[in-house]
Amino acid sequence: MKKLAIVAALCLMLWSCNSEPTLQQYFVKNSESKDFIALDLTTDILRLNKSEISAEENAALETLKKMNILAYQADAKNPAKFEAERAKIKNILKNEKYQELIKVNSGKEGGAVYFVGEEDKIDEFVLFANKNDAGFAIVRVLGKNMSPNSIMTMLSVLNKANLDIEQLKPLQKMIPN
Repeated sequence: MKKLAIVAALCLMLWSCNSEPTLQQYFVKNSESKDFIALDLTTDILRLNKSEISAEENAALETLKKMNILAYQADAKNPAKFEAERAKIKNILKNEKYQELIKVNSGKEGGAVYFVGEEDKIDEFVLFANKNDAGFAIVRVLGKNMSPNSIMTMLSVLNKANLDIEQLKPLQKMIPN
């Protein structure tokens, strides 16, 4: 009887383990790679004067935890690697947990915005942008109970922000001179 219980428990554990790759796993795997630029940002990058923002703006900011950015710079010498990495991201984002909000595509470049959670209780926004001759970037906006309204409010707060550009310096490698 014990053997049967152990076998059943093992089967249950194996069945419950999802072998599909996740965006979090992709970030962890590639954040130390020389082919990628990885940044973790908090709302501290905004360097906001709290007296200059409204209660609504402050409440929206409170729902935001952090942003993870992972960028891959395309290399004309190895376009197959770019295509392979981009295909991995697209495959991960096909998972039903990522609900697509908007998608734009113009042939050589495109982008999409996804969310994880419920429409009024969003835990993660994912922005995926790519350009054939430049590369791609994935931005994970992590929070708790975010809403589309709070995201729009946060975007308006950017106008009041005194951004800490020093934290964004690693991304300059991706921008052509």
